Amino acid sequence: MNTCKVLMPIGGLGGGINQEAFDYGMAWGPDVIAIDAGSTDSGPAYLATGTCKYNRGMLKNDLGIAIRGGMKAGVPVFVGSCGTCGTDSTVDECFEIVSEIFNEEGFTGKIARIYSQQDPAALKKKWDENKIHGLEGAPAAARETFDECDNIVALLGAEPFIEAYKNGANVILAGRATDTAIIAALPIYKGCNVAAAWHGAKVVECGAQCADKEDGMGVFLTVDETGFYVKPLMPDAHCTPYTVSAHLLYENADPYYLKEPSGAMLTKNAVYTQADEHTVRVTGCGFEHAEQYTMKLEGASAAGYQNISLIGIANRKVCADPERWIKNISAYVDKYIQKVGYSHDDYSFNFKAYGYNAVVAGPVPAGTPAPREIGMLLTVTAKTQDMATKIAKVFNPFLLHFPADFEQAGREQLPSFAFPFSPADCPRGATYEFKLHHVVDVDDPLELARFKYTEIK
Repeated sequence: MNTCKVLMPIGGLGGGINQEAFDYGMAWGPDVIAIDAGSTDSGPAYLATGTCKYNRGMLKNDLGIAIRGGMKAGVPVFVGSCGTCGTDSTVDECFEIVSEIFNEEGFTGKIARIYSQQDPAALKKKWDENKIHGLEGAPAAARETFDECDNIVALLGAEPFIEAYKNGANVILAGRATDTAIIAALPIYKGCNVAAAWHGAKVVECGAQCADKEDGMGVFLTVDETGFYVKPLMPDAHCTPYTVSAHLLYENADPYYLKEPSGAMLTKNAVYTQADEHTVRVTGCGFEHAEQYTMKLEGASAAGYQNISLIGIANRKVCADPERWIKNISAYVDKYIQKVGYSHDDYSFNFKAYGYNAVVAGPVPAGTPAPREIGMLLTVTAKTQDMATKIAKVFNPFLLHFPADFEQAGREQLPSFAFPFSPADCPRGATYEFKLHHVVDVDDPLELARFKYTEIK
């Protein structure tokens, strides 16, 4: 029976691989070490700027553990979505780190770089051919949107990893890729069940989140021709049918239908069985091959500049109805901003009442007790940093004393709120936005990928 063993030492490169757990997993003889290094979870700034959110030292720590283990055992290392955003610049940053590790350890071998950053001109051609389509919730886009983005990436499927592996790469450093493609690639290449490869990859993509204990550990995936096994890397942790099946609810709108560039996982008929105290066996997976291969596009750009002010409020009248206070101070101060001469086209502002409804926006349910205190965050966004700062300063005196009973102002003592910092306003710099949440039709899975191989001798 064709089998492939995958060591997934951590859910995100740079988070701190547990050396003991890694060594435990290496003792089981993996065929590949696979690590996801990216995400859009932390917003558009990293893609727009082409930078990594993780500390370089932590990247080197994790890459060092993986590469030393892989090279000494003759096991390839697959890394996808290098440097959080997967731009060419972050792939090259990871390559520099890997080169340092090779030189420090005296390793020789082939390093593959797979770039997935896209040329706006090529995408405009796809747009003209009606081959780019918006996903649910995608921002409005036009042909000009591709030029407006600071950076655009296309998420790689499994095929580019397979191509680099076939070309003898010991380490594969890929740009933006689907989390699962990094893991499913080698099992698919080795003739394992395609549905099991994708389903297993989905289960282990976040490391030990599919087990009952995380603690910086990873998991071990074994895919064969009928299903897969998954187990954690440490003896005091366990995978159970509950922990493994529950992970399909994580970040998925539908746990039974999960799309990839080449098709969709069908997991409704999957059977989860406790194989031993630590291991779960999964069978009954399905895969629906797509008629059209698609790659998700992510694009981001700068969207103005911000200034923030934080106010601590424990005034009972304000806390009794924070939305009323926000409405009144917004209307009152905006009149002064207009007097300064700024146009509504050039700025915006908003309040978030942490402790009330800043995380879950909208009216709170009837009967909800008033918070004892709230953290009121004012964010001003404008075309320039200077404008954002000047508008924040218009707010400043009112943020300290604006009354809950605005209509009674002047007839009772003003409240006093707390600025935790001085100065009270803080220039935050540029702010960013996603401009693309689309898919592009491609004729070949390698069409939008570029390869670069480096031999270190």
